[in-house]
Amino acid sequence: MGCPVVIAAGDDAGSDLPVLSLSVLQFGTAHWELDHLQYRGLDRANGFRLELLPVANLPASRLAVTAGSVNGAVADLLWTQFRYQAGASYLYLPFSSRIGEILVAETSDISTLADLPGKRIGVAGGPDSKGWVLLNRVAARHGIDLSASASVQFAAPPLLSQSLKRGQLDVIVTYWHFAARMQGDGGWRSAFSMAELLSELGLERQLPVLGYVFPEDWARQHADLIDRFAVALAGTKAELAREAGHWDRLRPLMGHPADGVFEALRRGFVQGVPGSQTDQRIADMKQLLILTGADPSQLMPDDLFYRWQP
Repeated sequence: MGCPVVIAAGDDAGSDLPVLSLSVLQFGTAHWELDHLQYRGLDRANGFRLELLPVANLPASRLAVTAGSVNGAVADLLWTQFRYQAGASYLYLPFSSRIGEILVAETSDISTLADLPGKRIGVAGGPDSKGWVLLNRVAARHGIDLSASASVQFAAPPLLSQSLKRGQLDVIVTYWHFAARMQGDGGWRSAFSMAELLSELGLERQLPVLGYVFPEDWARQHADLIDRFAVALAGTKAELAREAGHWDRLRPLMGHPADGVFEALRRGFVQGVPGSQTDQRIADMKQLLILTGADPSQLMPDDLFYRWQP
């Protein structure tokens, strides 16, 4: 993968500070807040220096952290649990509560689970993607077997977006930012929200399903550095939520979207900012893991869930 690409803000002041290195998708949503964190100097203000390794895809980002090329990366809750069951423990610091969207045309008659049988459904990722598993779990409670009663296709999000636009699919279960880009262009809406599905399962609606992950041994040895990062991150999220003007500088990282798409992406990101980590929230996250196939006897222990305090 070559040497890490360091994106540094400001001058050389603070070069003697401890370094926290993170792998990040070049145009991923986490890069937006990390770039802002660096630009505003919130790392150095909190006694550390953030270095980023931009990569082209998710496998490369995960490889960077598992191989030790960086200290941490963004991963979803299911991946973190899978690694724990495989014997590799990671500390999980919340990043976002956005699971995804169930998207249809504004003119579609789909508005409830009962409308899905007989429809052509596109799913981002594979059969084990969080959104699809949740949708199936709730559908089963209503006596609906989507795999048997609907036509289901699994594909990459961009392909699903195009298929929906061409009328080759009736509904797609996709990642929130792909849905936001379509909704920002107009003509598309959420059939119903992932948050509603979580509620039907008796879970908190705003579970942080994406997080910054750090190998447990390294995290325990650098607990103060992670605390400093958490404080800087909280400040970053607060600034991005409070002042829309900060987003103008991030527009290139977002792909120079048109105004409607830009606003949909900004709004969606802010809506996904997680709240404080509580015992109940951790319990619900563990229940979500069980619902999505984790072994109940091998769940991540509570002390691997960083106590987020914005």
